[in-house]
Amino acid sequence: MKRVALSEVPIERVSHNPAIAKQVLLRQGDLPHLTNFSRACFAPGQVAPGHAHSDMHEVFFIEAGQGTMIVDGQRFDLVPGVCLAIAPHEVHEIANTGPEELVITYFGLRAIGD
Repeated sequence: MKRVALSEVPIERVSHNPAIAKQVLLRQGDLPHLTNFSRACFAPGQVAPGHAHSDMHEVFFIEAGQGTMIVDGQRFDLVPGVCLAIAPHEVHEIANTGPEELVITYFGLRAIGD
């Protein structure tokens, strides 16, 4: 068992845009196949530019705010309650298009045998 409280986790920076703050609750090695379980906060106008992962799936859950995610050229609106699953090699970009903070909880799973 591992207990982690968001209030006790330090703020780090998103590798795709260091201006975006994140908190990593679980890291690779904490659970089999998990790469991370994190929460990111995008200020209005912030963008995590398009990128893809060859070795992992990612799941994003929108907690607050509004934005867009572009996946392989297709645009999806991000509003609270929306969940998106991204497969390996899918190019994805996230942008806060609203006037308030965009809060996203997400995790990655190592792609095994895909």
